Amino acid sequence: MIKVMMSTSLVLFAIAIAVSLYRIIRGPSLPDRVLAMDLVGVNLVSGIAIFSILLNTKAFFDVILLIGILAFISTIAFAKFIERGVIIEYKRDR
Repeated sequence: MIKVMMSTSLVLFAIAIAVSLYRIIRGPSLPDRVLAMDLVGVNLVSGIAIFSILLNTKAFFDVILLIGILAFISTIAFAKFIERGVIIEYKRDR
């Protein structure tokens, strides 16, 4: 029974990623696209975790950590870009 629920949740995560990809392509504004990219990262982490449970292995934990870190950093970088127009500011003392 638990394997059926896990498989169903993987299908639902795949559907959620597909809807998020549609929002990335057709998003009305840049913040909507950034939010959709963050949602894709969260759904990928959750899907890989469930896949790891189904296979009864711990091999994917490094991948989960890497995707989580990259999704967080990219969300912060895009948020700074939306707010300021640049990601890294160079201050000159002249």
